[in-house]
Amino acid sequence: MNLSEPVTPHVVGQAVGKYRWTICALLFFATTVNYLDRQVLSLLAPDLSKEFGWTNTDYANIAAAFQFVYAISMLFAGRVVDKIGTKAAYVVAILIWSLGAILHAFSVPMGEGAAVLGAAFGVVLVPSIVGFMISRAVLAVGEAGNFPAAIKATAEYFPKKERSFATGIFNSGANVGAILAPITVPLIAAVWGWQSAFIIIGALGFLWMAVWLWLYEKPEQQKRLSKAELAYIRSDSVQPVETTEQASAAAAKKVSWFQLLKYRQTWAFAFGKFMTDGVWWFFLFWLPTYLSAQYGMKGDAIIVPLAVLYSMTMIGSIGGGWFPSYFMSRGYAPYDGRMKAMLVIAFFPLVVLLAQPLGAISFWVPVLLIGVGASAHQAWSANIFTTVSDMFPQKSVASVIGIGGMAGGIGGVALTKLGGWVFDYYKSVNDIRTGYMIMFGICALAYLVAWCVMKALVPRHKEITDL
Repeated sequence: MNLSEPVTPHVVGQAVGKYRWTICALLFFATTVNYLDRQVLSLLAPDLSKEFGWTNTDYANIAAAFQFVYAISMLFAGRVVDKIGTKAAYVVAILIWSLGAILHAFSVPMGEGAAVLGAAFGVVLVPSIVGFMISRAVLAVGEAGNFPAAIKATAEYFPKKERSFATGIFNSGANVGAILAPITVPLIAAVWGWQSAFIIIGALGFLWMAVWLWLYEKPEQQKRLSKAELAYIRSDSVQPVETTEQASAAAAKKVSWFQLLKYRQTWAFAFGKFMTDGVWWFFLFWLPTYLSAQYGMKGDAIIVPLAVLYSMTMIGSIGGGWFPSYFMSRGYAPYDGRMKAMLVIAFFPLVVLLAQPLGAISFWVPVLLIGVGASAHQAWSANIFTTVSDMFPQKSVASVIGIGGMAGGIGGVALTKLGGWVFDYYKSVNDIRTGYMIMFGICALAYLVAWCVMKALVPRHKEITDL
């Protein structure tokens, strides 16, 4: 479809196409690959820690390297997505993160070279740690582009009333990736070695890239999209459909970070991400280690518990994306319905407080309780992302997502580093259970704190139209 063609207003009851859900499926598979690549290290961590002699703090440093670079990269990724467009940005992102994933297989030789360099300056650098930190950094640069690009694509292809549901669906790819990883990674590592796990999983991104290049165009240029569906997508836009000249002029007008930071809406999103992103990463990076440290579970033994836990999170992601529509159908505006839903969701992680007190019954008790908390995170995530497209114009969505992503990454670094220190200390005093109790307590309370601050900053919905 050409931008210069008139778009007929959508008529209620008129049949529209479903191509936007094809785009949602592409975003789902990209997120699946994203989390598959991210999970390989955490699943191999118990064995790699033994092979290379890592402490909990060493592993936390490797994980924190990913999170720190991811945080910084998110800020720039949003700008890149807004500047070069969704299609090109996704290609660049998945190319970098796939190469970064594969690079892990060659981390040890790289690390040895870095160690020699460190020794020349009188600095002790453990080869494997340096190599994996570099690989995680490259992976982070690429993976930072996934969510800004996906949220922008969702804003381009879905009306506001469907965005959180679409976000919940593609975001559930994280859960599928987390389920597939413990099934495939240990098997590949057992048959072909741990290096092959990084190479094979990393190569999946190149397959997705080919399909993306084939199927994705902006809605106004998408030949597979009907006029009726385009009108439906644009049905709740506060601005008229742009001509080619208007779109080019809007793209040329840059929105600076400083402009975005003057809005409370930006700070509300950033604080919500800062408080809660680290919780998901804590579960993602530390759960295999938790089951190994507290229950002696290794290798194949952790596959079923992790698969069950992450299967639960799919319900949270998709159900959480749908949940605001319950309030919207009762007359709430999209943002207000989303905040109501997020308040309800914020209470569910409190069950994680019971994981340690009831953990003596069976390892399934903390697995299921943490599963509820992780499900709540995915439900929360589907909605907090969509608050941005509720309030900001499309041209600045990815930039705001990037600012919030950086805040979330910093929060993740802080929580991961804190976890490493706490676990090493309580392991040294032979009381690792208390260490996990402290960390689970932080994870459980984070969402209510985040919601209260977000509501205080933006008590009522106000769409930004002056950018």
